[in-house]
Amino acid sequence: MTIIEKPADWPSDESEALAVQDELRGRVVLDEPGPPPGTGLVTGVDVAYDDERDLVAAAAVVLDARTLTVVEEATAVGRVSFPYVPGLLAFREIPTVLAALDALRGGPGLVVCDGYGQAHPRRFGLASHLGVLTGLPVIGVAKNPFTFSYEPPAPERGASSPLVADGEEVGRALRTQAAVKPVFVSVGHRVTLDNARAHTLHLTPRYRIPETTRRADALCRRALKEATA
Repeated sequence: MTIIEKPADWPSDESEALAVQDELRGRVVLDEPGPPPGTGLVTGVDVAYDDERDLVAAAAVVLDARTLTVVEEATAVGRVSFPYVPGLLAFREIPTVLAALDALRGGPGLVVCDGYGQAHPRRFGLASHLGVLTGLPVIGVAKNPFTFSYEPPAPERGASSPLVADGEEVGRALRTQAAVKPVFVSVGHRVTLDNARAHTLHLTPRYRIPETTRRADALCRRALKEATA
């Protein structure tokens, strides 16, 4: 098994990471609609950690966007590449996530992260960071609202409400299943918020969490278990 090591030029402390965020944030594209929901390919990425061994396993699971059937899967295992700092979590896992994406034989299409894009204190979460580095359309679908405020959406599936920071809409609280607590959708790169919401609804026909995330979560956990056996 190959362990992905931290890149030589990777930030080593908080100040260096903040400088990288500041540099890359200006490259985020917010005025492209992105692919229509239910077309092409859509890929979920997720990670699992073994902090005792300083390892992170990443998974990329490609689905046919229309049928939500699995087209391809890939994993990678790497060293945790940055200490835990709130707001800088992308630096802990991106090298390994990129390795998993690079291992795919075909293109990933739209990428869905279990995390945030514009819904981030510095408007540059994992989904934005990954989008800028790869040039791919990326959205973030998170399980909690981070530090942002929102009004609970109506109870029916598809209802949504703004996720707000300092009076700015940075994402949407979206009810993917009736009477189930919402997920929190934000734009990463090259997708509009309305389209990100539509993609998320298409990817949640049965469960609260997108099929992309559900499958990537199970695969990265399995990869980590095998790596540490």
